Amino acid sequence: MADSRVEKLARILVEHSARIGAGDRVAIETTTIAEPLVRALVIQVLKSGGHPHLLIDLPDYDDILLTYANEDQLDFVPTFQYLAYEQFESRIRINSSVNTRALSGADPIRQRRRQNTLSKILQLQMKRGAEKKFRWVSTLYPTNALAMEAEMSLREYQDFVFRACHADEDTIDPVEYWKGVEKQQEVIVNRIEGHDKVQVRGPNVDLELSIKGRTFRNASGQHNMPDGEIYTGPVEDSAKGWVRFSYPAISQGRAVEGIELFFEQGRVIQATATKNQDFLNEMLDSDPGARYLGEFAIGTNFQIDRFTGNILFDEKIGGTFHMAVGAGYPETGSKNKSAIHWDMICDLRQDSEILVDGDVFYRNGEFVS
Repeated sequence: MADSRVEKLARILVEHSARIGAGDRVAIETTTIAEPLVRALVIQVLKSGGHPHLLIDLPDYDDILLTYANEDQLDFVPTFQYLAYEQFESRIRINSSVNTRALSGADPIRQRRRQNTLSKILQLQMKRGAEKKFRWVSTLYPTNALAMEAEMSLREYQDFVFRACHADEDTIDPVEYWKGVEKQQEVIVNRIEGHDKVQVRGPNVDLELSIKGRTFRNASGQHNMPDGEIYTGPVEDSAKGWVRFSYPAISQGRAVEGIELFFEQGRVIQATATKNQDFLNEMLDSDPGARYLGEFAIGTNFQIDRFTGNILFDEKIGGTFHMAVGAGYPETGSKNKSAIHWDMICDLRQDSEILVDGDVFYRNGEFVS
């Protein structure tokens, strides 16, 4: 029996996120594990008049590639993926991992080399997305591996995922729900945009940065599902101070724990971690832009009430803020370029506040009216 929640999620992705219309070419990127959601998406895209194109990988493709590929193969940009990002109107990506730590033993130098190769696709996504020529969205299909990472049973995790997306049985019209989130967050964006100095203070942070001339984005289901955040690209040379991130930062199957970053003139001048320090250094040395911030954001989704080990969900946790080292989104005004975009999350729910041009904007996990 088909899960009605899968069909609701497909509808959100096609109607609200990607906004598929007649003639739109849609790349659906995932693995064979996500077949139920792929099937529902194909049906929804066809109903909307679009043309679905399936880019389906093996679940362990990245592990195989990093193990057996020679240098030329690591440097090869995937043909069909590149063409889709260069020419199509939309892309829907579904995380459906069956082993969240499959790459934990991979050579970080080979990982960085592959990351640099794929950065050509990331740059296309950001450029065409900013030009409103490419509607991209990322989501997740619940698997046993992702449930284990989140320390839940599969059934509990499925309930958690669909509830966070508001594709659950209690949400009568999920598309209307996300339109409502967009209106609510627009009020917050209007309050912070147009200012200059942002100060974040708390037990784990004492940081200052500038948002002068930058645009805040109202993340309400357009690029991520689930969603719930406001974000911008800080002025590149403005960050100064210190932050200790509350949760592990996970990239390419590696969890880096206890990260502390120290900034001067926008650049990470010192970085420490209690676990996988070498990988942290390797990522920050990817290229010159990797030590600068590409994103500053505040999470607003209180349906996501715990850390799950998946950044798609964790960066939206209500009561947290996150920053990404590396590439910024051009539509925010960010000029930072890098092969990486690595989000790191800090909790602000106790004894913490955000000030905007000296006025308290946010305190202990809530916006101050």
